[in-house]
Amino acid sequence: MVQERTLPTFNAATVKITKEEGLRLYEDMTLGRFFEDKCAEMYYRGKMFGFVHLYNGQEAVSTGIIQGAMRPGEDYVSSTYRDHVHALSAGVPAREVMAELFGKATGCSKGRGGSMHMFSAEHRLLGGYAFVAEGIPVASGAAFQSKYRREVLGDESADQVTACFFGDGAANNGQFFETLNMAALWKLPIIFVVENNKWAIGMAHERATSQPEIYKKASVFNMVGVEVDGMDVLAVREVAQAAVARARAGEGPTLIEALTYRFRGHSLADPDELRSKDEKDFWFARDPIKKLAAYLLEHDLATEAELKAIEKKIQGVVEDAVKFAESSPEPDSSELYRFIFAEDE
Repeated sequence: MVQERTLPTFNAATVKITKEEGLRLYEDMTLGRFFEDKCAEMYYRGKMFGFVHLYNGQEAVSTGIIQGAMRPGEDYVSSTYRDHVHALSAGVPAREVMAELFGKATGCSKGRGGSMHMFSAEHRLLGGYAFVAEGIPVASGAAFQSKYRREVLGDESADQVTACFFGDGAANNGQFFETLNMAALWKLPIIFVVENNKWAIGMAHERATSQPEIYKKASVFNMVGVEVDGMDVLAVREVAQAAVARARAGEGPTLIEALTYRFRGHSLADPDELRSKDEKDFWFARDPIKKLAAYLLEHDLATEAELKAIEKKIQGVVEDAVKFAESSPEPDSSELYRFIFAEDE
């Protein structure tokens, strides 16, 4: 069987979206795809080292949540080891993300983090995390401080929402259950986003959990749980907007399960021999970028020329990022012990 679960239905005809919004979503998704393709090229050319986990195929989730429903640069984003595209959607410049992948001092983590540890205080990106489920309690801490500042300290501007991304494998981890319980009890302004791409490294999701429908686990915590087609950016945007609105209104967290698929192996070191051709073909046919392009054209929100212009623009952005990374300096050895502890301003 190619697909054990039917993708949720979504009536795109009822979507209210402007041309400007549609093109912005398309540009962000295209940036994610082109950037990751370039990462693969650079990795195989020996420009990047270590483990590199790409996001191809899952762009509708990052774009739909961050660009479609949140305030990038104001709200908080917590990622995973598949974090490049979350960083880009959150507003971290492509130059800084690419430089970090090259281990350069101009990277968003000063060359210390690499692929799995993107961080940007300026853009409120709370980090990528190598350990499964590691970012879940960190994200909840960020949500707690927003609530505390607003309700205890009286800071009316503290209405930030935190988006916490993690994979299906993390939903079997103890931190998932403990943190969701606390978030529900305290009504934290957070949305938990499960990017269910069906595989936790080489373990099929259906074989690893007694309840494959992760969104239903929200009911245990008296929390809203929503299942969404993670290959449809407009569907993700709709459920995310509702979740963010609830969080800002003080109504507590939401668990969103986005059914999606990674088009490449677990990492660039993975030969990807465990997944069947039929399964891959089923999901490749649901490419989220092609789906959005078709919608924009069908509803006269874009022309072929406009979409091509965006692709050309993004290609230039990615090429510029590579040149910037290649020409940037390595971290100086004299700063080996810097950034271990907090520094005075």
